Amino acid sequence: MTMPPQYRTYSCFFLYGVALGAMLSRIPDLQEHLGISTGELGLTLIGLSIGALIALTFSAPLLDRIGARITGLITILGTAVLFAVVPWLPSAQAVFAVLFCIGLLAGALEIMVNVQTDRLEAQFGKTFMSRAHGFWSLGFFVTAMIAAGVRQLGISMHVHLAVISALVVIAGFYMINPMVDAPARPNANQDKTPLIAFPSWGLIPLCIIGIAAFLVEGAGVDWSGVYMRDIFQVAPLIGGLGLTLFTLFMAMSRLFADPVIERTSPRLVASVLLGLSALGALMVGLAPAAWVALIGFALLGIGCSAVYPLAVSAAAQRTDRPSSFNVAALGQVSFVIFFLAPPCLGIVAQYLGIRNSYLITLPVIALGLYFAQTLSNRPTAVVHAIEPATPHG
Repeated sequence: MTMPPQYRTYSCFFLYGVALGAMLSRIPDLQEHLGISTGELGLTLIGLSIGALIALTFSAPLLDRIGARITGLITILGTAVLFAVVPWLPSAQAVFAVLFCIGLLAGALEIMVNVQTDRLEAQFGKTFMSRAHGFWSLGFFVTAMIAAGVRQLGISMHVHLAVISALVVIAGFYMINPMVDAPARPNANQDKTPLIAFPSWGLIPLCIIGIAAFLVEGAGVDWSGVYMRDIFQVAPLIGGLGLTLFTLFMAMSRLFADPVIERTSPRLVASVLLGLSALGALMVGLAPAAWVALIGFALLGIGCSAVYPLAVSAAAQRTDRPSSFNVAALGQVSFVIFFLAPPCLGIVAQYLGIRNSYLITLPVIALGLYFAQTLSNRPTAVVHAIEPATPHG
């Protein structure tokens, strides 16, 4: 079936969000299955971050050679299958090993989808990055909403994740198999991609912006269910609403952010969103009632929505190094924070209380606000007008 090429990239974001969201929505069940403490659970989940760090550090040259189609098929189908394996594993050590492999695939996927999206933006002269990440959030929301009902019905995580895996594999092959690499930006750096990705000094402000966004996202995604259960002792259906609201508002904000960015500027949008993140973290950390916490989770979702996509676009458009290298270096730092957030916040929760695991994000959000001033203060529509797109036949 013929469709605009950006839709196939959107599908990669969406399907990975579905697979990851199904797994993370069952974290309380996984903890009970393994019989481990909150701190031990956090250390188990760190396998994802280690795998992602290795892939983001070393895989950029390989991905440039094999292209978007092969990368998409291997990473989307592979992660879906591995997530379905997790509930059958007998120990935290085995779960760690499988999550490590998933992290390897997720890191490679992170590079591919962001480079492909940036190239499509240049090709068509339009802004797609926030919308593309919005499809990740939309997938996460859909699977979180389903998971809340599935848990309420008492369906085992073994069956739940197996069904999700099968659906993602089928849809992933259909959507990704026809994918074609988008052409590189006309002014892109054509140097050979180095073997090892690392951030340059010019990339550090973007890394800090990404860290702030991913720390908030990790806090909202991974610990909302445990927070609602432990603080307010609510039923599973209500407990799942924290994750559902977070992902819904993040998805909607991302899907509709691109026109706002085109008319205002990346700097203004990032600053407003990070301010909302700070407000949301305060509400969750100090919430006297469940409904206050749920509003806080919604604000956290809005607040971290388009911040990382803005940083990715800025990194991909730098001409000092190949775009895949800059995207990998940015992802190496900030994407790993998404996976490091669960173990780090889990340790904070165990020793200082889970409320403080949200309040501790505030200093990092403040740093992100400070470095948001390094983003462009021009509407992206003006940038596209100055740098017209390559004609597309």
